[in-house]
Amino acid sequence: MVFAFASALYSWTHPQVVMPLMWPLLIGGLALALISIFKKTASPFLSPLYAVAEGLLMGVISLSFEKQYPGIVVNAVFLTAAVLFCMLAAYKSGLLRATPLFTKVVVLSTLAIAAVYILDIAVNVFAGANVPYLHDTSLLGVGISLVITAVAALNLILDFNLIERGAYEGAPKYMEWYCSFALMVTLVWLYLEILRLLAKIRN
Repeated sequence: MVFAFASALYSWTHPQVVMPLMWPLLIGGLALALISIFKKTASPFLSPLYAVAEGLLMGVISLSFEKQYPGIVVNAVFLTAAVLFCMLAAYKSGLLRATPLFTKVVVLSTLAIAAVYILDIAVNVFAGANVPYLHDTSLLGVGISLVITAVAALNLILDFNLIERGAYEGAPKYMEWYCSFALMVTLVWLYLEILRLLAKIRN
């Protein structure tokens, strides 16, 4: 997270440097994430690179939102932290557990959302349009963002379970990096979804 924060701060203060690199950073970050997911042993080397790429992207995106809606970034950061601690409390208390059914529902929901986002990018690039309601500020659009934000938050339960199992089972050292990577991916996603939700609500 230190790498992500430092690169986000640089991106926030030097947007003119990072803006031309948005697409390479997006594609590079996705590639690093996929490699880390399928080759966990590479996490100690790839996780810091992923953190830097995501930090640079978050800095520019956050600055863009802040210019349109002053104060929104601080609200999004505090809400993300609040959701993190609430989900941790729910996990520790046993209120939410990563049961097989819970895991299946969250994973399938996450994959479905990822597919919609990929479709949205493809439609935007090749047709100059967007998936209906995904970016709308209508009541339905806000509702969709709430659902996506909720799914992102529920992914934290899977991350906590992964970390707990790794510690209990004495997982290899590289799994510490992988668990940190997984948690960071979820927090970045959650933060961006909260940012989008707040922007929709303000509109």
